[in-house]
Amino acid sequence: MAVLLIVEDDIATNEAICEYMRSAGHTTLAAFDGEQGLEIAGERSVDLVILDIMLPKRNGLEVLKDLRRTSNIPVLMLTALDDEPTQAASFDEQADDYITKPFSMLLLGKRVTALLRRCGKSPELNQIQMGDITVDFGGYTASGPDGPIDLTPKEIDLLKLLVEHKGLVLTRSQILDELWGYDAPIIDRTIDTYIKNLRKKLALDRIVTVKGVGYKYEGHP
Repeated sequence: MAVLLIVEDDIATNEAICEYMRSAGHTTLAAFDGEQGLEIAGERSVDLVILDIMLPKRNGLEVLKDLRRTSNIPVLMLTALDDEPTQAASFDEQADDYITKPFSMLLLGKRVTALLRRCGKSPELNQIQMGDITVDFGGYTASGPDGPIDLTPKEIDLLKLLVEHKGLVLTRSQILDELWGYDAPIIDRTIDTYIKNLRKKLALDRIVTVKGVGYKYEGHP
């Protein structure tokens, strides 16, 4: 996976991002002010920077400007400021993406994955092999020793989401927001039915229920 530099002065937020990204398989480096961020970026090989704007010593826009003098590394701006001038200034300095606080870790992870994929650091997950069963995410098909397995497109999307976040617990609300959207008239218990169907159709024991929280995918890939 990738090496991520997290430049965020709030210790709790920095640690939470690092923990989440490590759980997703990345290596993380933490910096707590702009100068420290630039120092680490200059000394270490980094694949992507998550950069707060309101930083001590050097603010995020100054750090971004300095980074762009020597590097095209993907930079995702992270800030509590959601006004248009701040967003515009970030993109003027060649930021690659922008997310405001408070934010969903799932959404942040998705944006990081998209940026890494764009620069060739995170290949698209097109299919998985689980014993004798193959699931083709791109073609929305599944097959086993006895031939095709009847999975719905939404079941395949759900399986892909869980596999992409292997080892991480996703709540029902996170899954609903990701696969159906925030305003979909779907109750969270619908997810339980989809999980049940996946387990039955694929004879799958890798989707683990975390009681009172949600679900996670364990094992390979």
